[in-house]
Amino acid sequence: MDRTFSWSGIQKEAKRVRWPKGKDIRLSSVEVILFTAFFALFFIGCDFLVTFLLRVIGIGA
Repeated sequence: MDRTFSWSGIQKEAKRVRWPKGKDIRLSSVEVILFTAFFALFFIGCDFLVTFLLRVIGIGA
């Protein structure tokens, strides 16, 4: 019988996992926050540009 999904098998696999260090987690978190901020600013800028161009050609309030 295959004991892969037994409690002892799960514990054995969990010990083999290379868990990330705190430094790696912090760096990844900073990267995610920076990319999110960059793309938020990018899309806000695109929105303002499209709104401006639509107003210039007479569409919009």
